[in-house]
Amino acid sequence: MTNNRRNFRRATRWSAGLLATTMLTGVAGTALAQTAPSGEVGLEEVVVTAQKRSENLQDVPISIQALGTERLESLQVNDTTDYVRFMPSVSAPTGAPGFSNFYMRGVASGENNNHSGPLPSVGVYLDEQPVTTITGPLDVHIYDIARVEVLAGPQGTLYGASSQAGTIRIITNKPDTKGFKAGYDLEVNSTAHGDFGYGAEGFVNIPLHEKAAIRLVAWAEHDGGYIDNVPGSFVFPTGAIAVNNAKEVKNDYNEVDTVGARAALKIDLTDNWTVTPTLMGQRTQADGGFAADPSKGDLKISRYYPEGSDDKWFQAAATIEGKVANLDVLYAGAHMRRWIDTDSDYSDYSFFYDTLFGYGAYTTDDAGNFINTSQYIQGRDYFKKTSHELRLASPTENRFKVVAGLFYQKQTHNIEQRYRIDNLAAVSEVPGWPDTLWLTKQLRTDRDYAAFADGTFDITDQLSITGGIRFFKYKNSLQGFFGFGAGYGSTGQRQCVAPLGSPTPIVEGGPCTNVDKTTKGDGHTYRINATYKITPDKMVYATLSTGFRPGGINRRGTLPPYDADFLKNHEIGWKTSWLDNRLRWNGAIFYEKWNNFQFSFLGANGLTEIRNAGKAKMKGVESDINWLVADGFTLIGAGAYTDAELNEDYVPNPAAPPEATKGTSLPVTPKFKGNLSARYEWTIGDMDAHVQASAVYTGSAYPDLRISDRSVIGKLPSSTTFDLTFGVERDSWRIEAFAKNLFDDDGQNDRFVQCASSVCTRVYTVPIRPRIIGVKVGQTF
Repeated sequence: MTNNRRNFRRATRWSAGLLATTMLTGVAGTALAQTAPSGEVGLEEVVVTAQKRSENLQDVPISIQALGTERLESLQVNDTTDYVRFMPSVSAPTGAPGFSNFYMRGVASGENNNHSGPLPSVGVYLDEQPVTTITGPLDVHIYDIARVEVLAGPQGTLYGASSQAGTIRIITNKPDTKGFKAGYDLEVNSTAHGDFGYGAEGFVNIPLHEKAAIRLVAWAEHDGGYIDNVPGSFVFPTGAIAVNNAKEVKNDYNEVDTVGARAALKIDLTDNWTVTPTLMGQRTQADGGFAADPSKGDLKISRYYPEGSDDKWFQAAATIEGKVANLDVLYAGAHMRRWIDTDSDYSDYSFFYDTLFGYGAYTTDDAGNFINTSQYIQGRDYFKKTSHELRLASPTENRFKVVAGLFYQKQTHNIEQRYRIDNLAAVSEVPGWPDTLWLTKQLRTDRDYAAFADGTFDITDQLSITGGIRFFKYKNSLQGFFGFGAGYGSTGQRQCVAPLGSPTPIVEGGPCTNVDKTTKGDGHTYRINATYKITPDKMVYATLSTGFRPGGINRRGTLPPYDADFLKNHEIGWKTSWLDNRLRWNGAIFYEKWNNFQFSFLGANGLTEIRNAGKAKMKGVESDINWLVADGFTLIGAGAYTDAELNEDYVPNPAAPPEATKGTSLPVTPKFKGNLSARYEWTIGDMDAHVQASAVYTGSAYPDLRISDRSVIGKLPSSTTFDLTFGVERDSWRIEAFAKNLFDDDGQNDRFVQCASSVCTRVYTVPIRPRIIGVKVGQTF
């Protein structure tokens, strides 16, 4: 760590503590002013669609965190990492762009995002369609977005399987037939300790007819690198083979390029029926990696093989909305495809296994000579996801109102993970795959079926009761090949169910088939809610709700499937407005039980294993304040306190001691996370000016559950970051200068080792992005 970063960290400890003890908890929506008919200035209404219909956020009895268009723009939000900072109930360890896992309210066991691991516990939706792939959600670029909604707690009745702990919804701006509108933004920035970045974004809304319009959006962004791949060397004990990385040394080697586009067409077929087809695609190319080795210095690492990722996806979606009698009808369907190519250095695995166990003696060239046994991984992953939902909703003004529907989705993941060693002897190769010591060539298929209903009855003008239920079925399978060739080890080809080449492998490209398993299940989730309006602008509610994740298949065929896990949530909350709607205070207190939860970890040979690990409990409070202090001056405070821990010992092997004891804190989620923003707007001559300052505090947390892993990997430190913006607008033009992580705090997104912590002891960190200073110029017309 450099002296400057270390000194700043010490200097801001007092501010982090002050923030943690004085700030309320939650996340707020946009806090812009509007003038009421009475002439009073108050906060603008925030409209959300969390309950599958448009409603004022203050009338929805759910803990909702919402960031609207203006708030997203003012916070300089571009991607997942940016908006998660301002969502206190959400944690998202990030290894690289496009590889985030979302966790909410502490519902996390330390999942490692493996392709054969559990499905996510937080569902992510792009408009009406789920975009949570098996190993994580799409990292959608945030531009021309109406709002990002975060629904905390189980959303199992309306959103289903991967909404066990909560749901995140990204709502795009739709085509508008009322008139032409267009805009663009150009940006240039510089990253501390790194390189320059730049970007361009633009949209155009074109009415084609009084009943049709098209909206076109595009973006291109370059993020400068800030991790240096510095010179390094080591010696394999077996054969005394010396290795160095001279060919890979490069400063700022983790640069990222993102390009994407969206096209949406809206057609009003009649006064009651509208169809909106949408095409959206994005490509993110990242060179290098985003981890650092603290032993090498601040933001430095030594890698011996090329690293990077190429993440491409597109989605074709359509919604059809209309009325049948007095019922609102909506169909939403989508088909998504995603391709991810990755290259990773896996030298640590080879070095530590050779140092401890002499594994290098088993990997030679064809002449029997010892070789550089460093491994590197080439991954080629292909996803397909199709979803359909049909739902009906009765009029919201009715005393009894209901939303009901049917849902189906199928997602597949064609997995290719190739662990290579250059010059490897043919006898040790996986047949048909030169220089490949280990191969995973599998097809994972996950199917979900559901029927749901959610109804609300207004007992009086003040008291309402809501009940919801979702009946589900799932069927998940894993087929194909994993492991070594017959000339190395006792797994892999030696475990195939038929001789090599006969019958034809289930998954094309695999030498044979050694795993072909299916698991399925069914059940239901439910929600019961009571809401009481004390006054028209003050409401309290109580909720009992449940959520679930389907079970799945371990890729190590000798292990049994893992079962579904369930979460039960008890929650009381409030939505209130004060001072003639100049102050908005919302919040929730929750207590959750997580039974038979799915726990993934690195087992023998570095293979991910999933087991149902017992019980856990989570309790906490989340709240938000939006305060229009004076005309032009707004304060927004937000945060969440979460206490998540095991409710019984985790004992995967009854013959061995517990690997984590009752009372052990669950990983990933800090005890406290919060943010505070102040914005002032005024007039300079004929220009509108603004200045905004934001602070984000994230508490410390362990990245893993097991005590043995914690002793090696350590704990993520707390961090406090400050952002600052200043801008002016005149007519259609605007210019804004900004700084993100102004004081260059050295926080961490994650910590990890490359294989089981009992073997690999070199700890890597994933640092948060260093300070960025930039200028953005734009125009709307």
